[in-house]
Amino acid sequence: MPTMVSVPDPRRVAELRGRVHDGWAALRADLEALVRIPSVSNPEFDQAQVAASAAAVARLLAGAGLDVQTLQVAGGRPAVVGRRPAAPGAPTVLLYAHHDVQPAAGGWRTDPFDPVEVDGRLYGRGTADDKAGIVVHLGALRALGLAGQPGVGVTVFVEGEEEIGSPTFGAFLAAHRDRLAADVIVVADSVNWQVGVPALTTSLRGLVDLVVEVAVAAQPVHSGMFGGPVLDAVTLLARLLATLHDERGDVAVAGLRSAPDPTVDVDPARFRADAQLLDGVPTVGSGPLAAHLWTRPALAVIGLDAPVVATSSNVVVPAAAAKLSLRVPPGQDPAAARDALVAHLHDHAPFGARVRVTDGEVGRPFVASTDSPAMRAARAAFTAAWGHPPVDVGIGASIPFVADLAEAYPDAAILVTGVEDPRSAAHGPNESVHLGELEKAVLAEALLLDLLGS
Repeated sequence: MPTMVSVPDPRRVAELRGRVHDGWAALRADLEALVRIPSVSNPEFDQAQVAASAAAVARLLAGAGLDVQTLQVAGGRPAVVGRRPAAPGAPTVLLYAHHDVQPAAGGWRTDPFDPVEVDGRLYGRGTADDKAGIVVHLGALRALGLAGQPGVGVTVFVEGEEEIGSPTFGAFLAAHRDRLAADVIVVADSVNWQVGVPALTTSLRGLVDLVVEVAVAAQPVHSGMFGGPVLDAVTLLARLLATLHDERGDVAVAGLRSAPDPTVDVDPARFRADAQLLDGVPTVGSGPLAAHLWTRPALAVIGLDAPVVATSSNVVVPAAAAKLSLRVPPGQDPAAARDALVAHLHDHAPFGARVRVTDGEVGRPFVASTDSPAMRAARAAFTAAWGHPPVDVGIGASIPFVADLAEAYPDAAILVTGVEDPRSAAHGPNESVHLGELEKAVLAEALLLDLLGS
């Protein structure tokens, strides 16, 4: 990639800040229109809405001057790819976001698909994750288009199945590898440090999930006639799950590794508030909070199959199952982590219960170069947009396709940027984006593209 200007000119910053501000009302309206489309990619929901969302994104990108195609591979959801070629000798930047969203379960104070502003935050499903990422790209392109065409080439890639694990991402990359090739890749699907302080995500944990079933009998039997000598499967499953953590709350599965502790830590009071912990419930585990969030394994039970209370009867339950989600630190092979967890489950089967494991999703962790020319440009752009330098953070969540991009384009610099903040409640009820922070994110990306193209 050619040498670039490393610090934005203050006059250019002021010019682009004005352009972003002048276009903000229209950009916010576009975000609200996207949020009103319930583009839930989970197959239990109406997939026509995902197609409608892709069509809306395609129209927006075409309006920003890109050559746009809506593409999908067999079994996949529609993705939108918009392109504008680079000037001779200039780099090409791939801008990623996704237009699909999580389902909106209970607990919402507003209609999740009717966005509403409260105290400077826009509430609604997808306002932050990740339709905000789409409008960051859109707003940056609009600002630069008004201020003169940058030399940098741009490919905008907005996929439609990230919230179900991007199951056809590999096939999509194989089919469209040349179309998505870039010198720099910007993934706008992460979180900032806090309102007023941006962040650049330099590591992501990987993911392993699986279902473990514990069985003790061929069928339910009367709990009065047979209970006592035979423990029910729910009790045995609970005993097995209790072996996954030690008395301090640390993961107790042999063979799982940790990365070095981060150089920054998370404020405990802010973490408690952001996590909405109940009074009297402590955080667990030894060592710094940031390590448990970013560089150590985390293991959670995210689903349970057992008789529900309302319809339960007096029987010894013969089988019960749980879905486990293991976050894998940077430096750990997910396959080895999966093998270690499976071995633990079999080795700790309580009272001879039969244990069966069914594999689920696997995603690799990711570590970014923190001193590439593109990363230095991003630091300068974020500092100019926020008036505060970005914090290098790890993310405990997984974005498995980032490792796929790194493998497909080994020479590309990958930047994972933030459109959310700790209060955004992505995936949960009352998801929101801070509108002031979103406007700064648009300016930061416009400045980044300007620097990369200079």
